[in-house]
Amino acid sequence: MVDGTEKVNQVDDSGKGMAPEAVTDAPAADAPGYELPLLLFAGFRTLIDRLHAELARQGHPDVRPAHGFAMQAIGVRGATASEIGRRLGVSKQAAGKTVDRLIALGYAHRTDDPADARRKLIRLTPHGTDALRRSAAVFDELRAEWAASAGTDRLRDLEATLRTVVPPDAFRLDAAGWLGGP
Repeated sequence: MVDGTEKVNQVDDSGKGMAPEAVTDAPAADAPGYELPLLLFAGFRTLIDRLHAELARQGHPDVRPAHGFAMQAIGVRGATASEIGRRLGVSKQAAGKTVDRLIALGYAHRTDDPADARRKLIRLTPHGTDALRRSAAVFDELRAEWAASAGTDRLRDLEATLRTVVPPDAFRLDAAGWLGGP
């Protein structure tokens, strides 16, 4: 209990509408612990939202964040629905629904597996590959904007710090499955 109130994780929107420097100039030691994951998520969300706005402008208006994860899970060699589900941390059925949507949008197609005629592979179409190629370029542009805004050295320090505290095996595609839970 602090000042008669129980300490809880609660989003405080009292900084909304304030100049960014007024919100972010507080010493880090004064920041509540729950703010770190919220700031990291907000940064992620900002990048992803900007990416998808730019992809829409560049001819990919139907791509959603889950589609990007799924296209990464399909990869350059293709994958079965089961493999995609495992990589995304979702069921084969959930992966199948996402794959069906990618196929309907022209980002992927089904083909026979040359190694096993009983299996179907999901492969990216040229349209899907183009979306991933454009995504990589947009992420480079967004990173450059962050470097210009925060300073190149500060951004490099942030990235180095995150590499120090984030385990190497944390680069996984199962964010959608993890966020959705069982």
